[in-house]
Amino acid sequence: MQQDHISFHETGYFSQLMCDYLAKSESVTPFYKRFPNLENFKDQIEEKRKSFSSESRATLVSALKKQYENIEASDLTKQNIELLNAENTFTITTGHQLNLFTGPLYSLYKITSTINLASALKEAYPASNFVPVYWMATEDHDFEEINYFNFRGKKVQWNRTSRGAVGELSTEGLNDVFDAFSNELGQTKNAQVLKNLFKKAYLEHDNLADATLFLANALFAEYGLVIVDANVRDLKREFTSIIKDELLNGTSFKAVTETNDLLSENYNIQVTPREINLFYLTKNVRERIVFEDDVYKVLNTNISWSKNEITKEVSDFPERFSPNVIMRPLYQEVILPNLCYIGGGGEIAYWFQLKNYFKAVNIQFPVLLLRNSVLIQTESQLKKLQALNISKEDIFLKHHSFINKKVRAISNINIDFSNQKKHLKKQFKELYKLAKNTDKSFLGAVKSQEIKQLKGLDNLEKRLLKAQKRKLSDQVFRMTEIQNELFPGQSLQERNTNFSEFYLEYGDQLIPDLIKSLQPLQGEFLILSL
Repeated sequence: MQQDHISFHETGYFSQLMCDYLAKSESVTPFYKRFPNLENFKDQIEEKRKSFSSESRATLVSALKKQYENIEASDLTKQNIELLNAENTFTITTGHQLNLFTGPLYSLYKITSTINLASALKEAYPASNFVPVYWMATEDHDFEEINYFNFRGKKVQWNRTSRGAVGELSTEGLNDVFDAFSNELGQTKNAQVLKNLFKKAYLEHDNLADATLFLANALFAEYGLVIVDANVRDLKREFTSIIKDELLNGTSFKAVTETNDLLSENYNIQVTPREINLFYLTKNVRERIVFEDDVYKVLNTNISWSKNEITKEVSDFPERFSPNVIMRPLYQEVILPNLCYIGGGGEIAYWFQLKNYFKAVNIQFPVLLLRNSVLIQTESQLKKLQALNISKEDIFLKHHSFINKKVRAISNINIDFSNQKKHLKKQFKELYKLAKNTDKSFLGAVKSQEIKQLKGLDNLEKRLLKAQKRKLSDQVFRMTEIQNELFPGQSLQERNTNFSEFYLEYGDQLIPDLIKSLQPLQGEFLILSL
């Protein structure tokens, strides 16, 4: 197992906001509380210990025990659940959609980062306990985003209609997906493990939430991972005061809008708040709540309330109120003794929009950590890269730039006309002086001629490069092939490929190797050769 690293900035795949955050740029400082390094967790721990009540801990532990009644949890996971009763126990949390068969690889990297940060904090602060948590997005309703995964360049898809929260979605019909996937897997020992895992998760559980809980537990239970489905009455009851505040005062809209005005001066805004950032949730229904003509309404239904009626509805049925992307992070921090949220670039970007909102409702803002990103390459692929003299910086280039750079590098002639262009510009500089001192009306003609001749050099350079690509077609083919293998669809491997492709190759050693390799606080993109 060999490791290398490249900065997130050098990959070219991460936003300026994320790169500035990692660089601790002053332009990002107003939007987070503490930067993710070991030293900063000391104060975070103390603040959370003081602000999180024993009653909330008891409610959380009770809900988790009910959730795990039919799950074969590891002793370490059971121990972690019990530890949550203690005031010196805290969580490190990541969240993810209920993607079919984990979806793309990065879902595993998020969980691995969470497990490893909990371990690192335990070593740094032995008097406290740290529990890795995976928050399942069971209340999400974007079925089209989760109903497939990619395997060897093919989309394995679950075709059906969906309404309401995806966690409650019946697993009926997944036997067809299982059959199609099984045909692609083959008959190896590792293939049989994957088939059994898929079958037990999706064909032996009634809904998508239970199936995902089983799957995540099967993959990570030995590391003490605690999986949370927060779409339950007892946990929602902990959130009722903030739900009522949202309905009556629109606090999130005011606070997030104010932050967005500042953040948008330098960066793109990830999410836009609504005046009410809640859904109404019942069986097969998850629709927005709006306030119109002094009446609260659920869109696309006949449901409506007065102010008194809706606050009573919240008190009586808190489980029917579902936070959207603006309020979900707050719900998480209300019901968990959480220190840090680990997410992808898009997630961390919208968390930056929420700091003022947390302050407005007096909830501690967590440390925000960009999850580990990984490019996995086989030993064979590593040897190919070395034979073709392709550096780690080269392989991350977009395809056109990558091939052009490498053709220029291996060509036996110079395909860079920079010197010629520089010389030409120098000549025209003298012509500009001449025209200016004789007849200024010729300045336009000189400019036109300069543009024409520079464009001509550009065209010659492109034609020469194209000719060299034909001459070096064998090398171009091999370089294209290796980049396509590592960047399927000209995208990051982790955003496209499913873990099953690598499990076929590495089996039960895959996740332990990730646990050994991912260092969540390192702040660099990992290139892992297995």
